[in-house]
Amino acid sequence: MALLEVQDLRVTYGGVVAVDGVSFSVEPGSIVGLIGPNGAGKTSLIDALTGYHRPSAGRVVFAGDDVTSVKADRRSRLGLARTFQSVELFDDLTVEENLLVAAEQVGLLQPLRDMFLPHRPRGAEAVGWATSLLNLNSLSGRMPTDLSHGQRKLVSVGRALAQRPRLVLLDEPAAGLDSRESLELGQELRNLPDNDVSVLLVDHDMGLVLGVCDHVLVLDFGRIIAAGSPDEIRANATVIEAYLGSGGSEESHG
Repeated sequence: MALLEVQDLRVTYGGVVAVDGVSFSVEPGSIVGLIGPNGAGKTSLIDALTGYHRPSAGRVVFAGDDVTSVKADRRSRLGLARTFQSVELFDDLTVEENLLVAAEQVGLLQPLRDMFLPHRPRGAEAVGWATSLLNLNSLSGRMPTDLSHGQRKLVSVGRALAQRPRLVLLDEPAAGLDSRESLELGQELRNLPDNDVSVLLVDHDMGLVLGVCDHVLVLDFGRIIAAGSPDEIRANATVIEAYLGSGGSEESHG
């Protein structure tokens, strides 16, 4: 069974159609890439999948459950996490504290856990796991303002992983990174499926997406125009045409 199934998803903003009848799936243990030129609808799709914008039609099924109408915080608790294009970090907290905030999930049994384990920070185990997975140990005690842009991006991925998701949706994690930082990010992402985390990677960096993904989807004007292996996408004339005919940076809803 697919971990994520997207069926005929349609996303609109007023009279503007951002995503138009998109269907695809993400299998457990895979890294699926989503690319597309400026204005393609990529971020709009991510917002709909994670509950930040309700689709006007279609279904989102996660781990066998229809979550189309489920709110974003509930989807997160079910194991569907995301990052954002902007680096959302608390600059007055250390890297470790940033991850602890993300890992903290308050539930009905939390007061009992606090009573019997008062000295154990909530989410400490998940934070340690995410920190080790992304090789952030040397940065744990540092403040975000002391980090490079690439390190801040990696910490933002760590915040999502600290929630111990089954699937993480990465929205432009390589934006603003140089080629070395992008390569390092790709190496860290390849470790995720081996640790029971599947990935949907949305990025403009073709080298990153084609280098780390098992399967790639190409979105243009809200529709999937191609899907296949990285080699198939590289050779696809429709994909080449879509990119040659585009320019600029990420769209406001894209």
